[in-house]
Amino acid sequence: MPSWTLVLTILEWLIRVGMVPVVVLRKRKPSVCTAWLLLVFFLPWVGLILYVLIGENRLGRRRAVKRLRRLGEYEQAREPHPEPPDGASALGQDTASGDAEGGGDAETPATAILGRLAQAVGGFRPARGNEVAFLSDTDETIDRLVADIAEARHHVHLLFYIIRSDAVGDRVGDALVDAVGRGVECRLLADSVGSWWFFGSLGRRLRHAGVEVAEALPANPIRRRFERLDLRNHRKLAVIDGRVAYTGSQNIVEATYGHRRAGPWHDVMARVTGPLVRQLQVVFLEDWSHETGHLVVGEAYFPRAEPTGRSTVQPVPTGPGGSAEQFKDLLIEAVHLARRKVVLTSPYFVPDETMMLALRLAVHRGVQLTIVVPRRTDMRLVDSAGTFYCEYLAREGADVYLHDDGMLHTKALTVDDTVALFGSANFDVRSFQLDFELTLLLYGAEAVSALRKIQRQYQGRSTRADVAYWENRGWLPRLASNVTKLASPLL
Repeated sequence: MPSWTLVLTILEWLIRVGMVPVVVLRKRKPSVCTAWLLLVFFLPWVGLILYVLIGENRLGRRRAVKRLRRLGEYEQAREPHPEPPDGASALGQDTASGDAEGGGDAETPATAILGRLAQAVGGFRPARGNEVAFLSDTDETIDRLVADIAEARHHVHLLFYIIRSDAVGDRVGDALVDAVGRGVECRLLADSVGSWWFFGSLGRRLRHAGVEVAEALPANPIRRRFERLDLRNHRKLAVIDGRVAYTGSQNIVEATYGHRRAGPWHDVMARVTGPLVRQLQVVFLEDWSHETGHLVVGEAYFPRAEPTGRSTVQPVPTGPGGSAEQFKDLLIEAVHLARRKVVLTSPYFVPDETMMLALRLAVHRGVQLTIVVPRRTDMRLVDSAGTFYCEYLAREGADVYLHDDGMLHTKALTVDDTVALFGSANFDVRSFQLDFELTLLLYGAEAVSALRKIQRQYQGRSTRADVAYWENRGWLPRLASNVTKLASPLL
């Protein structure tokens, strides 16, 4: 045996043996440990490199300390109602109304527990008295956003994972340039990876016009040092004059962008007015100050918000570390609340064991579980792994639908007519553990009914994948989905 081959073999075994204590001590979940150890055992060099790059949820000590410090800067502004009325319900009065699918329930101990759990995750209490309008057409959303920017008098704040210099990006960019010309403060924060090309094109033009543009989580290895490079800011948020806000799953990009395999993307954004906007402003400003080091303060950013509607909503921002793990607990608790119906829509459906258990138990206690996912997405590996979980739940009694009309990108979970979760977070490991996400927890029949109406529209453009559908698949696709499921803890 040549000497270099012997050296290579010894090094590979050193990697295998040396990685065992590293993985076992740092990974709490047995499934995650097993996945990493299998990868390292069969492909030691690949496993070592991948673990160094993405194996740890490292935000970086300096950035983590700075983020914790910034979280306290806006503590008072986190309160949606600076002077809450005595004896006011934490969830508001709208939970007593009904909808087309059954009468609404008054506040219960179960929903109160859900609210406390959401507060522990994101640090915000429920905000009463909001108007929430769901926008499911990309062009309509951009039209409304541009119109609101045109009406801005003090500030415009945008935070998006993807912003591109296309027809949509240029429209929003032109609106920002016009706003700056009127003396409006405009700040734009975009993810460094998701908006990679934006910073060298449209971003440069906006900076020259006076818009403050910043990168979220720069992906430069030299700047990031030992931080994990694929931790991303996946949030979508716009706040205008502290009085109107947008959040959901849609980016500032054309619906047909990039991924021809998946087709045009279908998203939902919520246009919100009322006290919730004050809290969403905090989410933006904390991210902005964390990335730029500039603290933006002043009463003009937090005008007193009078009630504008009947919806009670609680923002749930999450990120790498404890809050992301707790977000999964929030989802599971919401599923446990179900007594009649759960509808789940998500582009990437790769749940872990605990989420699968919650969904399976819901079916077995008589809950009608409906899952709507795209037939194909922009990520083949995730598609393959996701089919395993869809087939499994279909065999357990869930109704699984494959959306045929393009890339279904909306992320929503509706439970009975009681609560709903909606925002940027997918039902996969990345959203549970890695990305910075923003989700809204909506209480009461009015908001839940409006969101479920959109879910029914998706279902109407989908094909039901029953047990016979999965049995008729060829052996090769079934083998691929069963193999890729092994990588689910790493996806």
